[in-house]
Amino acid sequence: MLAAFSVTPLGAGDSVGDLVAEAVRIVRESGLPSETNAMFTNLEGDWDEVMEVIHRCVDAVGARAPRVSVVIKIDHRPGVDDALHEKVETIERRLGQD
Repeated sequence: MLAAFSVTPLGAGDSVGDLVAEAVRIVRESGLPSETNAMFTNLEGDWDEVMEVIHRCVDAVGARAPRVSVVIKIDHRPGVDDALHEKVETIERRLGQD
């Protein structure tokens, strides 16, 4: 499965970069395929693995912020591997077919 998620600390002051960095660190240390952009982190793995990483991110941020907002979008497509890259490559191929 492929998940796009964001974890936003609320009530932790104006600068939350350190808290967000801690969540990204947890994702990267998980060993699961991932990419982080300006708005979301994309994470790929089986359901339990992905949800466990997201849960750890929420717990880590929640340990230092009184409230945490979480947004998750999931593409659950059994049998598909490397959707993190394949979906983008498919679009790039189609763009090249002009």
